[in-house]
Amino acid sequence: MKLLVTGGAGFMGSNFIHYWLAHHPEDCIVNLDALTYAGNLENLMGLDQARYQFIQGNICDAKVVHQAMEGIDMVVHFAAETHVDRSINHSLVFIMTNAVGTQTLLEEVRKRGTQIKRFHHISTDEVFGSLALNDEKKFNEQTPYDPRSPYSASKAASDHLCRSYYHTHGLPITISNSSNNYGSPYHFPEKFIPLLIIRALHDEPLPIYGDGKHVRDWIHVEDHCRGVEAILERGRSGETYCLGGNSERANLEVAKTILQTLGKPESLIQFVEDRKGHDLRYAVDFSKAKQELGWEPRHSFEDGIKQTIEWYKSHAEWWKPLLEKAKL
Repeated sequence: MKLLVTGGAGFMGSNFIHYWLAHHPEDCIVNLDALTYAGNLENLMGLDQARYQFIQGNICDAKVVHQAMEGIDMVVHFAAETHVDRSINHSLVFIMTNAVGTQTLLEEVRKRGTQIKRFHHISTDEVFGSLALNDEKKFNEQTPYDPRSPYSASKAASDHLCRSYYHTHGLPITISNSSNNYGSPYHFPEKFIPLLIIRALHDEPLPIYGDGKHVRDWIHVEDHCRGVEAILERGRSGETYCLGGNSERANLEVAKTILQTLGKPESLIQFVEDRKGHDLRYAVDFSKAKQELGWEPRHSFEDGIKQTIEWYKSHAEWWKPLLEKAKL
């Protein structure tokens, strides 16, 4: 089988490519990536070039997308602008990549008739909005959409586009809404956990929005890859599956865990002005994926964060050149 992975030079996409090629030795992958600031071909070093091909291009470019889908059996769509902070001041690029880019891909799949056996869209739990703190409620596949940021609104639009092409054109669509990915390798250093780790390693202040009580559910990137694999192999066309890490943590708790693991003082924590539209809590009910696909997360947050910290301690040659690129 031949897969097209969009956004395969980013954190989640590159981890998925490594995972899939390692666990499916008969398959080949084409990676379509625009190589924006968060795309890094070093994430894909060492791959078997007989089974892996890279195409640089934008998913909004219909000609490039047409070329990339030649001979493809499945599409796994990771490509997206993902950083909420950037979306607040630069929303147009998020709309273009996340909404228009997704539509461009879907339209090419439609034109190819029965060639593409599955189009899987990677989405986020942020499309569901915000949950109350100290509440037992969790997001699931029936939760109404209530996006609060330009980023989550653009991802909600892409989700709706995928469903519209399933219902209107009968495309073999699946969607996954996952909680916050973390882990190693290759998590871009502007993201919350790697940013805190790198700042702690340099004895620099760790910026925490507001009072630090905002809660996120963290899923290890390998568990996410396994979840996408389960959907591709056993998921039903037209269905959505929520993938959670069963690891809810307040941002302040995450910062303290990183400092404690590195033997750094909590005095490095620096509370900063809260982000606009900052969602209070995310939590994901993954019972549908467990019941239908036999999937559940394997990594505990305690083990996963230790592994992640160790990777950043020993791979400064990877992340240091990216600091200036991201202007951190």
